[in-house]
Amino acid sequence: MGKKVGKQTFSFDKPPVIINTATVAGPFEGQGPLKNYYDHIYNDNRAEQESFEKAEREMMSNACITVLNKAKITPREIDIFIAGDLLNQIITSGFTALGLEVPFFGVYAACSTSALSLIIASIILESGCAEIALTATSSHNLSAERQFRYPTEYGVHRKPYSQWTVTGAGAALVSTKGKGPKITCATIGKVEDLGCKDPMNMGAAMAPAAVSTMLQHFADTGRAPEYYDLIVTGDLGKVGYELALELASSQGGFDLSKNYYDCGLVIYDPEKQDVHAGASGCAASALVVYGYLFKKLLDGKYNKILLAATGALHSPTSNQQGDNIPTIAHAVSLEMV
Repeated sequence: MGKKVGKQTFSFDKPPVIINTATVAGPFEGQGPLKNYYDHIYNDNRAEQESFEKAEREMMSNACITVLNKAKITPREIDIFIAGDLLNQIITSGFTALGLEVPFFGVYAACSTSALSLIIASIILESGCAEIALTATSSHNLSAERQFRYPTEYGVHRKPYSQWTVTGAGAALVSTKGKGPKITCATIGKVEDLGCKDPMNMGAAMAPAAVSTMLQHFADTGRAPEYYDLIVTGDLGKVGYELALELASSQGGFDLSKNYYDCGLVIYDPEKQDVHAGASGCAASALVVYGYLFKKLLDGKYNKILLAATGALHSPTSNQQGDNIPTIAHAVSLEMV
């Protein structure tokens, strides 16, 4: 059986394996530098649906069915489906689960949902209660902006430090057996609060949580940043990435500049796509990790990756009432062992 290591980390005795992944992306994301690593790119943001919310639902369902088809298994073979998204009451995940007709755990960790769902799946599989789990997450620029900020039809001017919510979805199959990167350990994050109140400035709000979880991971495991070929955060964007470098140095004495980047900085081409500070949203880390990095693990470019996905745990109501934006980050160690 696995065991707890240090204060916040679980080490798996029989590490679960990510046997396959799938990614689908919106048309804007399909113009970015990672377009060749997505399984499907939509031609329009509505995905031929009646609303943006239903389009996001179609995207998550597509990612789930695609990964099942790639692995040549049916929904009936799935022991549990673990998913979450940004919309109220995680309706995208709930309706996707309805279509799959499999046991369902709905989770919410904002943009860190990809990592949290992998962690929960790993704990369940390690316990012996299941043999194969399907995880998924999604976000949609137009549904998220309408819910958390302003509908794009308002024409509100975006601030230089604002990020662009990714339209897309990612899914992963986690199994007790098979070939692929293994989830060797995971660090559960704690909620952090830097005092940020601006819902446009997600990078600054989430960077402290990312660094807190990474530093705790290093302390619990005894590993240094150099242990990993690559360390990636979820969606801090340019502002949060630079702040994370500063905090890691000042708080932990670590120089992350050699092997660290943020998923929010690689989805779009900043010279051709005006996204200001970069990408955000649940699909940010999902598209990069389940699309690009999964393939690079399989082909040997990377052998050890630490994913520290980040999330802002505010709501429109909490923001309107003047609350700070609490944030969290969960870390997963992916290794080809």
